[in-house]
Amino acid sequence: MMNEPTETPQSNAHEFTVSELSQSVKRAVEDEFGHVRVRGEVGRLSRPASGHIYFDLKDDKAVISTVAWKGVASRWRFQPEQGLEVIVTGRMTTFPGQSKYQIIVENVEPAGAGALMALLEERRKKLAAEGLFDAEHKQDLPYLPRVIGVVTSPSGAVIRDILHRLADRFPTHVIVWPVRVQGEACAPEVAAAVEGFNMLPPEGNIPRPDLIIVARGGGSVEDLWGFNEEAVVRAISESSIPIISAIGHETDTSLADFAADKRAPTPTGAAEMAVPVRSELIAYVDDLGTRQRTSARRIVARARDGLRASAAGLPRPAEILAEARQRLDIAQTRLAAALGRARQKKALQLAQLAPRLNRRVLLQTISSHRARIEALPLQAAILRTLGAKRQQLEQSWQLANSLGYRNVLARGFALVSDAQGKLVRSASVLGAGDRVSLKFADGDKEATISGSAAAPPLKPKKPKKSSAPPDNGQADLF
Repeated sequence: MMNEPTETPQSNAHEFTVSELSQSVKRAVEDEFGHVRVRGEVGRLSRPASGHIYFDLKDDKAVISTVAWKGVASRWRFQPEQGLEVIVTGRMTTFPGQSKYQIIVENVEPAGAGALMALLEERRKKLAAEGLFDAEHKQDLPYLPRVIGVVTSPSGAVIRDILHRLADRFPTHVIVWPVRVQGEACAPEVAAAVEGFNMLPPEGNIPRPDLIIVARGGGSVEDLWGFNEEAVVRAISESSIPIISAIGHETDTSLADFAADKRAPTPTGAAEMAVPVRSELIAYVDDLGTRQRTSARRIVARARDGLRASAAGLPRPAEILAEARQRLDIAQTRLAAALGRARQKKALQLAQLAPRLNRRVLLQTISSHRARIEALPLQAAILRTLGAKRQQLEQSWQLANSLGYRNVLARGFALVSDAQGKLVRSASVLGAGDRVSLKFADGDKEATISGSAAAPPLKPKKPKKSSAPPDNGQADLF
C-alpha cells in the first residue's frame, strides 16, 4: 500500500523579497538612528581616486564601517588618520548590496586634546624625517630689512603690536597680507600668503619683502591647529625669504615654528628680532666713527714721531751740498786756467805748422806723389790678375754645369717631390693615392701614386754554389 503525500500546512506570515526586506531594514535603521554621535578609534582607512573616505570605527568589542563623501570630507578642518581616537557625527544607514550597516559621516573631530597632541607629534616626526626642520636649511635674518611682510589678521591686536614696536625701534616699510588665523580657511590662506610674497618680483610695483613675519595671538590647540597643517609647514620651509614665526604665546608651539628660520615668543618679540633699535644703531655708528678718527690721529702721530726720529739721524741738506759746492768752485777755477794754457799750446803748434801749409808747398807735394803713382806698373798687374780670375771662374762654372742635376734630367731622369715639396728618395715613403710632382728637363708634371704602398726591399739572397764551371770563364750575372 503506497503512502499518499502529505500537504504542508500554509503559514499566515507575509513573504518578503530580499530587496523588500533590505529596504525595510534600511528605513528602520535610518528612522531610529537618523543622527548619531559615535566615539571610537580609526581602523582601516582608504582614500580611493573618487575622493571619498572609507574607514572603520572600532573599540575593543565591535567595528562599524563609515563613509564620508568627497564634497563633505573636503570641507573638514581635521582629517582622520589610522590609530587616532575620534568622534564622528552622522547618520546610520545600510548597504543592501553587502547586507551591512554603516555610518554616513558628516563631521569628524579628535577625541580631546590628547588625540590632537598625538596627531601633532606623529605629523612632526613625519615632516622632520623629510628634513623640513633641519638646521642647515635655516636662513640668516637680514640685519636691517627695507621691507617687512606680515602674514596675520588685519583686524587683531597682533598687527597693531607689531607696527607699534617697529615704529619704536626702527620705522620700516611694512606690507600686510591679510589672512584668517583660525578655522578651516586658515591653513590655505597662510600658505598662499607665504607663497605670494615669494612670487613678487624684486623690482615690481609692490616691493618684495626682505623678511616675513607669520604671527597670531594665543589660543588653544584647536585654535592654533591651522599652523600645524602640512601646507603651511611646507610653504614656510620652501620660502626663499627668511621667516620669523610668532604663533601664540611663549608656551605655545606649532609645526610652523619648527619650519621657520627664527621663532619669536610673541608677535612683539618678532618685531624686536626683525629690526635693531634706531637710536642704539646711531650711537653705535657714532662710536665707530669716533674710534676710527681716534685711530687715524694715533697712526698719523706715530708716523710723525717716527719721521722726526729718522730725520734726527740724517745730516742736514746744506751740509751735504756744501762739500760738493766747494769741489765745483775749485774745478771751475782750475778749468779757466787750464783752458788758457791749452789755447796757448795749440797757438804755438799752429804757428810752427803754418809755414808748411802754404798753397805752393801743397801743390808741389801733390805733383810729386802723382808722378810716383804713374811711374808704378800697377795697371798691367791688375789686368793680368783679373784675367786669371776670370778664367778660373769660367772653368768652375763649366764643372758645376756638368755635375748639376739638370744635365742628369736631360739624360732621361726625373726629380720626384711630395705634396709638401720635399724630395722623395725612396718608394717606401709613398702610398696609394699620394700626390707627387715630377720634374723633367723641359718642365714639371703632377702625378698620383696608384696600387699599394711599396714593399720594403728584400735582402739579397746569397747565390747557391754551383759545381759546374762558369761559361767562358764569366760568372752568372743573376
